[in-house]
Amino acid sequence: MIKINLLPFRKARRRENVRRQVNVFFLLLVFLFSLMFYFHFHLNTQLENLETKKNSLQNELKTYGRITREIAALKSATQTLKTKLEVIKNLEKQRVGPVQLLAEVARAAPLDRLWLESLSESLGVLVLQGTAMDNDTVALFMTKLEKAHQIRSVDLDKTTLKFFPEQKLRAAGFVLTCRTTFQAPAPENEKNQKKKRR
Repeated sequence: MIKINLLPFRKARRRENVRRQVNVFFLLLVFLFSLMFYFHFHLNTQLENLETKKNSLQNELKTYGRITREIAALKSATQTLKTKLEVIKNLEKQRVGPVQLLAEVARAAPLDRLWLESLSESLGVLVLQGTAMDNDTVALFMTKLEKAHQIRSVDLDKTTLKFFPEQKLRAAGFVLTCRTTFQAPAPENEKNQKKKRR
């Protein structure tokens, strides 16, 4: 019977297994380090990209902030301009309105039959006081005033009989109250108080 000593073969096999396990272990370590390096590099690249994007967005935000401030300044300037235009329009209305009102009153007065003694206007109410040859002249004057564009309504407050002894004449004194379309704008304080009440 032949005896074969397998002990050296088993030792060599064990050494080979240990070497293989050490190689696998080192390969695994190399693979893990490579993987960690790859993830580290990839995350750093992403972080740099995000930082770049953040910086560009911050610059864009600064640009938009400047544009927003410019828009706010333009809105403020537009509002100021609108206010100035309103003031100019009101001033123009105040300048032209009374002149047109007086022209219409003068056109409505019958010539040589009616004389105005006083005329006053306040907040859209026109008060006319004068003398006419008779009540029919006063009625004619009221009818013409009602047809005027600047006057909405005419009311007769009172009439009186006047006697002029030098001329031996009787005449009719009158007081008329008219509502006009022209109204001076309310002062700023009154407007603010009205807004607060609402």
